[in-house]
Parts: sequence; structure tokens; C-alpha cells
Amino acid sequence: MPQAAPGTLVQLEPLVARVLAPNPSPFTYTGTQTHIVGTTDLAVVDPGPDEPAHIEALRAAVAGRPVTAIVITHHHRDHSPGSRPLAAATGAPIVGAAPVFVGDDGPRADAAFDLDYAPARVLAEGDTVAGEGWTLGAITTPGHTSNHLAFALAETGALFSGDHVMGWSTSVVSPPDGDMTDYMASLDKLLGREDRVYYPGHGDLIDNPRRLVRGLLGHRKQREGQILRLLEDGPQAIPAMTVRMYAGLDPRLLPAAERSVLAHLIDLRGRGLVGEAGEGRWASTAGA
Repeated sequence: MPQAAPGTLVQLEPLVARVLAPNPSPFTYTGTQTHIVGTTDLAVVDPGPDEPAHIEALRAAVAGRPVTAIVITHHHRDHSPGSRPLAAATGAPIVGAAPVFVGDDGPRADAAFDLDYAPARVLAEGDTVAGEGWTLGAITTPGHTSNHLAFALAETGALFSGDHVMGWSTSVVSPPDGDMTDYMASLDKLLGREDRVYYPGHGDLIDNPRRLVRGLLGHRKQREGQILRLLEDGPQAIPAMTVRMYAGLDPRLLPAAERSVLAHLIDLRGRGLVGEAGEGRWASTAGA
């Protein structure tokens, strides 16, 4: 389904519509997808940035109907800041991911945390938000961030996958809050489900989600194999490894790729396959 212009309400199925935020970038693709669930009373999933034109578009899409909840998958600045003006306009509570405050040991390559995010209710695995004819169930999917949630729409088999599974690219996994071990476990978790369709935070809908999830798992295993093969030549630093692994990548995305390489190395270290060799280099432990 071609994406409509920012601010346009697109009906995806009877219980689900979306509005694209006007925040395109190398990390958000065409922008953040805000999803609206319900017909009589509503949930708004990931209201996006605090961008006046986008908030006005969401108010127009709500069209005076009661909003039961503003639901947040994770509090990156392209997903949650719009919750506050939307809550002020609708009186709806903000619910979903827990606030997380964490230092970072390198420049963030993806959107920074929304430090003003303050949900009225934090949702855990299996918690639900419901309205007339719809129920959203929380699924913990850490990896992209430690607090990431997906939400399953029980009535239709749809899943709002946030940034854990996107419709245009793999997720950035940026330590220390991003964790590759958790990310892979969350993909395995989704692979065991029977969801019909994913509505991601970025990119178009995913109509064969299990095939895509299998592909994402395979892609990460391929990256892991690349790292281990590169380290067979001796200790190496992340920037040099990244350039070789991501040949032809848009240079603007190289910092994000370096963070994902670091996430893989931390995961491999936890499994005893690599270790730090000093001076910012990493080495294989094979034969050590």
C-alpha cells in the first residue's frame, strides 16, 4: 500500500487507521506512523513528535471521539513527545512503555530519549487497554530499547510492532540501552506468534510477518558471522569492521551501523566468543 502524504488519515482495516508524521530522516524513513485503533472510542498508538501540524492532524482524525488511551511502544523522541499535547487536547491517559534514563557511551545514532515522558500507567507483559470492540495486549519486546513494547489487537490479529520490526529497514540496536541478546530473543518470541499483519512505526504494513521475522533473524546471524570471520585476521576496531561489513552504506548511517556492531560484539562476548583486546579493538577467543 503506497504511503499517503503526512497528515492524511488512511484506513488500513475497519479498526485501524494511520497518520504519517512530517518527520522524514535517514533514521525514520518517510516519518513516524501513528496508528488509531477503534471506531467509537479510540486508542492512539505512538503519537510521534511534538509537531503542531501532526497533532492537529491527529485531532482531526479523532474527530471529537473519546480517546481511551495514548499508547507508547518506547520513548524515543520520534514516538512519544506528541503524547503530551494530545493528552492535553483529549484528556486521555498516556500508557505503555516504562520511562528509562540511561547514560550512553557513544553518540546516539537513532532518535534520542524523550526525557519528559511520564506515563500514567506502565504496561507489563499481558496487560491490556480496551475500548468498544477492541483490546490491545502488551508484549514485551526489548532490544531496540530496554523498554520496548509491541501491542496485539486481539480482535483482528494485528500487531503494532513499533521499532522492533519495521517496514523498511532493520532496527538500530544501540548499547547500553539497546541489547542484541534481548533483540534476538524478542524476534524469536514474535516468531512463535500467529499475528496476521504488523503495523510498524516506520514503513508500510507487513503482511507476512513471520517470513520477515525469520529474515531478520537470519540477517543478524549473517552479521554475527561476518564479525567472527573478520576477527580471524586478528584484533580489529569497530569503525574499520563496520566499513567492511556495510560497504556502500549511506555515510550518514555509519554511526548507527557501528552501534549495531558494538551490540553484536557485546552479545558475542557474553557467549564467550570474543573479547576486548585493548585500544578499542576486539578479538576472537577461538583457540585462546
